[in-house]
Amino acid sequence: MAASLAFGFLSRYGKVVILTDADVDGAHIRALLLTFLFRYRPQLFHAGRVYVAVPPLYKVERGRSTWWAHDEAGLRQLLAEHRLGGAGAGVGSGVSVQRFKGLGEMMPQQLWDTTLNPETRLLRRLTVRDVSEADQLLTSLMGVHVAPRKALIEEYGRKLESIAVLDV
Repeated sequence: MAASLAFGFLSRYGKVVILTDADVDGAHIRALLLTFLFRYRPQLFHAGRVYVAVPPLYKVERGRSTWWAHDEAGLRQLLAEHRLGGAGAGVGSGVSVQRFKGLGEMMPQQLWDTTLNPETRLLRRLTVRDVSEADQLLTSLMGVHVAPRKALIEEYGRKLESIAVLDV
């Protein structure tokens, strides 16, 4: 039955897109949803049908120009590229930086332009290279036993800014 459900889904829909807030809470929700999908519909990953939409975390405005940044590094790069940072970017500089607390804070047109519009959105396709390794990692990170998760965090915690960048 699971195979027929997956086939019906795959033949009807081209992709599954996960869209969550760009902050830490959104990353946690995304991890839970992806874990669910991997556990119950791994064939979606095998078929290359799982994507993560990447909403911007920052909006930068100066005059009539608007730029979007997806993370802190992108914000710093944007400010440097457009010479928006530094000594002249204080009060009265005409530069506005807004950090979104969540998708609900965006105006509908902003959400469409930055995250939903197929022409302008940023999607990341998720694939699994090694199913057994991915399964083992998910069991360690999301399972009921604390010891494997603690060992993973102790091993990688100092090396990585975010454990989400583990390459599987």
